[in-house]
Amino acid sequence: MGTHDEDGVARRRFDVADAAPLLLDGRGVVTSWTREAARLLGYTAADAVGRDLAGLLTPGDAGRVAEILDRCRRDGGWSGLLSARRGDGRPVPVMARITCADEPGGADRRLVLLSEMGDAPGWTMSRSVLEQMVSDSPIGIAIVDTDLRFVWSNDALARFGGGRPEERLGLRLGDVQPGLDAEAAEAQMRRVLADGATVVGFEHVGHLRTAPHRETAQVLSFTRLEDDHGNPVGVYYTVVDITDRHRARQRLALLDRAGRSIGSSLDIARTAQELADAAVPGFADAVAVDLPAPVLHGAEPLLDPTGPVPLHRAGVRVTEPVSPLDTAPPPGTAPSPEAAPPPGALPSAPVGAVGHPADSPPVRCLLTGRPWRGERLDVAAEPWLRNLPVVPVPGEPVSVLIVPVRARGATLGVTMFLRRGPREPFDADDLALAEDLVSRAAVCVDNARRYTRERDAALVLQRNLLPHRLPEQDAVEVAACYRPADELTGLGGDWYDLIPLCAARVALVVGEVPGHGIDAAAAMGRVRTAVRTLAALDLPPEEVLAHLDDLVARMAREEGLDAGTQAQGAGCVYVVYDPVDGRCTMAAAGHPAPAVVLPDGEVTFVDLPQGSALGLGGPPFESAQLTLPEGSTLALHTDGLLAQGSEWALDTGRTRLRRALERRSPGLDLTCRAVIEALVPARPYDDVALLMARTRRLSPDRVADWELPADPAAVAEARRTASRRLAEWGLPELSFTTELVVSELVTNAIRYAVGPIRLRLIRERSLVCEVFDGGATAPHLRHPRTTDEGGRGLLLVSQVTERWGTRFLGEGKIIWAEQSLTDPGV
Repeated sequence: MGTHDEDGVARRRFDVADAAPLLLDGRGVVTSWTREAARLLGYTAADAVGRDLAGLLTPGDAGRVAEILDRCRRDGGWSGLLSARRGDGRPVPVMARITCADEPGGADRRLVLLSEMGDAPGWTMSRSVLEQMVSDSPIGIAIVDTDLRFVWSNDALARFGGGRPEERLGLRLGDVQPGLDAEAAEAQMRRVLADGATVVGFEHVGHLRTAPHRETAQVLSFTRLEDDHGNPVGVYYTVVDITDRHRARQRLALLDRAGRSIGSSLDIARTAQELADAAVPGFADAVAVDLPAPVLHGAEPLLDPTGPVPLHRAGVRVTEPVSPLDTAPPPGTAPSPEAAPPPGALPSAPVGAVGHPADSPPVRCLLTGRPWRGERLDVAAEPWLRNLPVVPVPGEPVSVLIVPVRARGATLGVTMFLRRGPREPFDADDLALAEDLVSRAAVCVDNARRYTRERDAALVLQRNLLPHRLPEQDAVEVAACYRPADELTGLGGDWYDLIPLCAARVALVVGEVPGHGIDAAAAMGRVRTAVRTLAALDLPPEEVLAHLDDLVARMAREEGLDAGTQAQGAGCVYVVYDPVDGRCTMAAAGHPAPAVVLPDGEVTFVDLPQGSALGLGGPPFESAQLTLPEGSTLALHTDGLLAQGSEWALDTGRTRLRRALERRSPGLDLTCRAVIEALVPARPYDDVALLMARTRRLSPDRVADWELPADPAAVAEARRTASRRLAEWGLPELSFTTELVVSELVTNAIRYAVGPIRLRLIRERSLVCEVFDGGATAPHLRHPRTTDEGGRGLLLVSQVTERWGTRFLGEGKIIWAEQSLTDPGV
């Protein structure tokens, strides 16, 4: 064999000169042995000659000898791999070639050539075998020289465009395939020629000349070819079609983008627009999402198939078609509604009403819930195409997919996909992808529709429960702002109220029920109604909250998980302001204390004892009382005003509120809005209610009071005194009624009560007559019979006045009656 290097070459190549020959007779017995065979297998000629070939092989291959010899007799020869057994018992893999060596008229003989495999990859292929492999391979194969000109290619490469092998010779890649990005491929070839590093897995996406409307994808691999001295002579490259894999990857990418971008909010129109944005330009040239108008308002779709079906175009996106000679844009992030359209894109078609003719494909999809696909449509033959987001030019064929927006068994609208110009028409795979895409969006649309329905119902309920207009009165100047919670957190149960009380006083109320949605709004309405009912009893603030606490606790016990439990934990602050003397009395149940802006602009917070939230039990509620200068401003608010996002901190929130209140605005309404804008985002985490009240004082000339002795004779004097004051106020027409009221109330106080008696008249929007006595019993309205001699006093008072009642104080009670000063007859 020669040197060690020659032995290595012998192991890697199967050559007759390097093989170990031996002869067999027709039965497979060794008849001749050579030195090469002895060196390869370790047997001497004496040991090998006369031995059966099977005795030289391992047991696994020994059983194949009879079959191999039969094939030699039939086919004239055989070649393949065998596992020989050396003389020392070790197996050695060999490549064997067995051919007939018969002489004319002589006995059967077989020539066996054995070559040790070692680290050789396998057979050394003949030229014919190699040509058969590359010519018949389904993989495109080509060789280019150092100038990157074709010198050889196989027939399979013609499937990727560029012509037959003989048509490519001497040309470069860009010459035979103009639509291909030849520069990128040739850059890879030059790199391989320069450094010799093989490039594997270079992907290319484009349009072939043989299929200009269809986007294709191939993966290329490049290997440098060298001569015997290691000098580059060209590049060998292969091309494998991966169009199906590329399109599957595009579909998955589209669905992934859609899953991340569609349904980012609970707004129906925005969700529809996100669907349109996700599909353009990667999947279609234009997309329109048409929904019945009731769906946009959260209702079920109502369709009349007998005539044109009006729909609302809730989402639309349009882009320019891709040129057949340009590479289709790779899938990227879907543009948001706020983002600028990509280069070459047209502005989105306007949303709005659109009417589809009866029995048109969009209407059929709506009614049947089944998709529809059309290829190469012409607007001249299909007039309904004029309702597409881009009206095709007559003679311009377009491809359309119409997929119903279906979720939970209901058809909520249709989505129309359009391809025009050179793009490949939609196929069955595209239809399946569109159905998957729309089905994902349909769930989001239906979620948004259901949310819209509940939210709108809750808003209507809440707005009907909140005061549309605060009552007119002279005690305070008021302004209120209410900002509902963010759409993703739902509604809350916040409310505010102003309740006129007797004697020109007012009650200011702000509260909130925990939770969100219709349940919270309904529970808020019940609590607010209870507060107004208790306010009519003219109870002190702490007693109002005590009764309210009992009511909420009883609701929770009786109604379980319904409105009672929803109201548990509600907070409320109740403030009573008296414009006669400026006294302000308040109590709170699990609610922030009001802020006070003094006339000089100083902002303080009331040191108000905090009671437990409503319905949870706890110690008795306590009230705080203060006297406010005229022009002071009370700021009652819910805890959402002090929050930053989802975080709530009393000290930090009060600091921010103090800064906002210190900023002066021309009017109270502007101040109220400015505070909300400064502290509350457009979509806050929780509802926010703010009620601001600037105090007024009644001037002394509008209030008159007298001390009266407990003597029946004082009744006549009281009538005369009251009549004179009415004359001074320019209200002589009320003298008769007022004298009757004074007479009855003072007489009852003298007759049934003890202690001092005081008479007070207040002129505000009504004339208030009050009689104070030290008694603790409340009078009752009676309906006497005709034969009764008494009991008609309060009945007469109730008939001649607008309203009357009793208010208890720590030292006694006040019976009051009001006469309106705003009636046309007064």
